[in-house]
Amino acid sequence: MTEGIDEQDIEGVPMRVSSVARTVTDCFEYRNKIGLDVALDALKEAPGQGGQDRRVSIDELWHHARLDRVANVMRPYLEALA
Repeated sequence: MTEGIDEQDIEGVPMRVSSVARTVTDCFEYRNKIGLDVALDALKEAPGQGGQDRRVSIDELWHHARLDRVANVMRPYLEALA
């Protein structure tokens, strides 16, 4: 799945970089390995990331949560943010 992943040139080297929304949903997908506290911290910090023109919306987070099949896990936390 390549949605939420951009390819950028960094000093002439092509790098694949995931979006903030994709990173947050990946944290929830691997919450058993990294800990739920890490996923919750990522979710709390996400709306302030990405600069003025690249803020992460709840809709973006919800879209990626459905794609990664963690929507049921993230639903109560996203509802609390809304």
